[in-house]
Amino acid sequence: MTPSVVPAGFVRAHTSVRRPSSVPEVRLHVADDVVALWEAMEVAGGAGEAPPFWAAAWPGGQALARFVLDAPETVAGRVVLDLGSGSGLVAVAARLAGATRVLASDVDAYSRTAIGVNAGLNGVDGISVLGDVLAHPLPPVDVVLAGDVCYDREMAERVLPFLDRARAGGRAVYLGDPGRPYLPHDRLAEAAVYEIAETEGPGTRRTTVWRLP
Repeated sequence: MTPSVVPAGFVRAHTSVRRPSSVPEVRLHVADDVVALWEAMEVAGGAGEAPPFWAAAWPGGQALARFVLDAPETVAGRVVLDLGSGSGLVAVAARLAGATRVLASDVDAYSRTAIGVNAGLNGVDGISVLGDVLAHPLPPVDVVLAGDVCYDREMAERVLPFLDRARAGGRAVYLGDPGRPYLPHDRLAEAAVYEIAETEGPGTRRTTVWRLP
């Protein structure tokens, strides 16, 4: 079972600081060896069933972070929800782009600690960390950013109704996606396209930032 609270020292001790290839403005604690990190999480009190997604800069998140830095008017002066925040990359980028405040939501306790650690690493404040928000009323935000949240069918079935509610409530909604089959592309409008380096292995992946119209 994953611990409810993860010490910041664990994140710092088991990761290295890197700059994501497509978002060099931000520094992140990332895993050099995911298997070794997962084993360390188990020893520390439980790794849970999910791999340490928080310890990598995934293409969907990099594309979304790049987008808000390139188009700061998307978030500047607004309150932002970073859904499935992971490492906190998108949350940090949104603050750097001028967001008034960011709510960074993730179900993983390791992620919630990593978000705070990465915010501090980048000298960024104004990020509040939350747990799972999908089953709750939408927080009081203006913009919802979601990086690669439709990575499997079950998650897509949870996330998409939440995003639909957000858009129906007048919020701007943007998704960063590296080509997952569970995303309803026919319902979305393309906002930007990037070639993002693969997280694991050589090559790049065409990654799109979609807007929910």
